[in-house]
Amino acid sequence: MTLEVLILSLILIGVISSVVLLLKRNEQKNKVEDDSLQIQLNELKSSVNNSINQMSSSFNNLSQNVTKDMSSALTTVNEKVSNFNTQVENLNESQKGINQILAGVKKYGTLAEFSLGSLIKDLLPASQYLSNVKMKEDTSENVEFAIKLQDGILVPVDSHFPVERFKAIQDAHQEDDKKAMADARTKLARAFKEKAKSVNEKYIVPPKTTDFAIVYAPTESLFLELANYQDPSTKELLTQELMKKYKVTIMGPNNLSGYLQSLHMGFQSLRIKKHASEIYDHLKKISTRFNMHFNNVLVLRKKLEEAMSVVDSFGKDARAINRSIDSIKNPNDDNDPDPDTPSPISSYGQVEKRKVS
Repeated sequence: MTLEVLILSLILIGVISSVVLLLKRNEQKNKVEDDSLQIQLNELKSSVNNSINQMSSSFNNLSQNVTKDMSSALTTVNEKVSNFNTQVENLNESQKGINQILAGVKKYGTLAEFSLGSLIKDLLPASQYLSNVKMKEDTSENVEFAIKLQDGILVPVDSHFPVERFKAIQDAHQEDDKKAMADARTKLARAFKEKAKSVNEKYIVPPKTTDFAIVYAPTESLFLELANYQDPSTKELLTQELMKKYKVTIMGPNNLSGYLQSLHMGFQSLRIKKHASEIYDHLKKISTRFNMHFNNVLVLRKKLEEAMSVVDSFGKDARAINRSIDSIKNPNDDNDPDPDTPSPISSYGQVEKRKVS
């Protein structure tokens, strides 16, 4: 019994020892595995931290660049808005100035007359036009400008700009009111008919002036309104009606510029022709004077020949006198001088004759 208990005890101790040894081995193995896992976790944590740091740095740089770009863009936008506001203010000031000019006609003068004067002064020399000219002596009315043509004939040029009636057309167009637009155009045409009639009565005075006059519309939009207007009943263009009825031509800035340029070219051609005629007259006078000079030379030559003939005759007489004197001095001398031997006086005459020839 005791032996069996001892054996069992030994077996039990062996089993327990084996179990303890196995547990220790397992513990060591688990410890190694835990250490390896801890190292891997540390490496992963370090990698994650590095990635997070890199992402944070990139985000910070991106944020700084975006902030810088946004600040620059906002500054540029602010400058553009400021410039735009300045331009709007300048435009408002210009608009105020134009309104003052159009509203205060007596104080600032008419815009139409100023525009007309600028065109004429820019395109014509001062000798080819007059300003504020009285066409009829029995009136106090003066035409704004008069263009000089050949022989001093004048072309009356006056401007007209009924601002309120033209503005009524624009207002009606903005409001899309066709009836109001038609009424405004009719009133504008009536204003220019009255102006054409007044110009015809006051300024067209042939032969001092041409049998027509020019009324200047200072803007192209106004000129287009007038050029396109037709009488509702007769369908006749306003420009044709004014020309036939009142001898008045409506011109805008472009038309008048072309007309003035053509006149200027005509003036230049006339001036060149005049100079050419003067040069031709001078050449004719010079040619006539040369002919007279040559004729005088011929007359002088003839006179010289006559003088030389007289000198020759004088030489012959001198020789005869010398012979007579010699015969008186030496009545018995047979050595009479040869009649053909020239005397000093005769020789002198022959030499002078050869020089003249």
